[in-house]
Amino acid sequence: MTTDTFTTAERHQLAPHVTDLDGPVFALLGLPEAVKGALFARYSRSPRSLRRLLLDEFGEELQAAPGGGAEAAGGRAARLYDRVFIEYGDDSVAQLGGAHVAVEQASNLLTKQLEWGRLAAYLEQSTRYIPYDDRPGGRWRYHRPAELADGPHAGAYVRDLDATFAAYAALLPRLTAWAAGRLPRAPDTPEGAHRAAVRARALDALRGLLPAATTSNVGIYADGQAYEQLLLRLRGHDLAEARATGDRLLVALRQVIPSFLTRVDRPDRGGVWTEYLAATRAATRAVARDLLDGAAPEPADEVTLVAFDPDAEVDLVTGMLYPHSDLPEVQLRRRVEAMTAEERLRVVTAYTGDRRNRRHRPSRALERVSYRFDVCGDYGAFRDLQRHRMLTIEWQDLTPRHGYDVPADVADAGEEAAYRAAVDRLGDLWARLHPDQPVVAQYAVPFAARIRYSMQVNARAAMQMLELRTTPQGHPSYRRVCQRMHTLIAEQAGHHAVAAMMRFVDHSAGDTGRLEAERAAAARAGAAGAPPPSHPAR
Repeated sequence: MTTDTFTTAERHQLAPHVTDLDGPVFALLGLPEAVKGALFARYSRSPRSLRRLLLDEFGEELQAAPGGGAEAAGGRAARLYDRVFIEYGDDSVAQLGGAHVAVEQASNLLTKQLEWGRLAAYLEQSTRYIPYDDRPGGRWRYHRPAELADGPHAGAYVRDLDATFAAYAALLPRLTAWAAGRLPRAPDTPEGAHRAAVRARALDALRGLLPAATTSNVGIYADGQAYEQLLLRLRGHDLAEARATGDRLLVALRQVIPSFLTRVDRPDRGGVWTEYLAATRAATRAVARDLLDGAAPEPADEVTLVAFDPDAEVDLVTGMLYPHSDLPEVQLRRRVEAMTAEERLRVVTAYTGDRRNRRHRPSRALERVSYRFDVCGDYGAFRDLQRHRMLTIEWQDLTPRHGYDVPADVADAGEEAAYRAAVDRLGDLWARLHPDQPVVAQYAVPFAARIRYSMQVNARAAMQMLELRTTPQGHPSYRRVCQRMHTLIAEQAGHHAVAAMMRFVDHSAGDTGRLEAERAAAARAGAAGAPPPSHPAR
């Protein structure tokens, strides 16, 4: 192994900015994102090591300003970055630096747009652990659209959403008391774990009352390229809230990664891209309105498997054998087609191995098999499923026209009438808003309302999603959707081997799942000598 040789002075310069001065694996420390991006951009075009590049390209600046050398080097890095990014047109350079941002008080319509991109990480406030029964600053926590301000519907919007949140707040203690009766505390159950499970069950039952206008806080970590695409979408969005958020995001990000976002608001670059996105969306909507006018939705199941490959087993086994063979794929596929069922099963069994928990997932051969599902389920479940990165998901506008379900817990607690009254009030508000503001009217649609969406997913991503979202502590609505997806893979598609590989899909009722999860969390925390988490991960 060859290593760089650094002088004592060079080692002194490097020490604050690398985790190891000598080894072949190290991380960068205390450098602006533009510096890191510029370094890696040059990395691909230079025979020098990264530490040597840092010294050669930015050594003078670092030496001139030892107290703030990294920042002083930022100008040079920005110029270098711009040259690579603009002159060479290498978009991958924009993946070499990132930033953490917080978007607070975003409506649930906006959060779905923020979380659209695959190549980013998101965390969002959970309606399972955070009650919406308070009024910070004297206001319930929902977004007031600029499109309605001072308009004829502004008063009705505020009045009806205030009433909905008031109904939620009134029902919460009653559902909490009912849940405590349904989940009695065992002597060996910590009081905190029991209290958290009871509260989660009550909040799960009532989240359907929350309208899409309900605000949330979202944390995002992404690279420059992902932020660029997010900003282009937001700046051309139909909702004023999204456009305003895009403008604020650009201001914030330019204080952290300015070089990565130079094209966003240039008229000849980001400007025309945003116009293109907005124009194609508007044109497609107009064509759909023209061609589909008058067509009413036919009755459909909550989950329908609409597309799958009948030859999936052959594709799957071929993919499993391919990296362990030197045969061309066409020849290998012929061999697999000629195998007996027992021989194929041997391959599947070896490839799957002994999965001891749901995090033990087979490799990428499962990505050769895919499914597309049409779902018409409640918006609350959609919000949870939409965040899975490997999905190809498209959804229709929010509307109360597909109806809604009353959670079994609400009915069992004797609160169905109050629940329906609150949901129906929002339905009436949507009907008032929709003729004049069809896009804005979506803010008034509650989580309980059914939304139609299409999910296309490969078998490996399906394994991850279905096993995660059917755990007993999960919300009943998305558990039901994912349980049905698993059944359809086995029974309608006939992919029994694929379904069997998903051994941790849970088809139980899960009545006490949340309590068991809270008890386990308390036990782990106790063993580690720490207090149990107040908001366990979903």
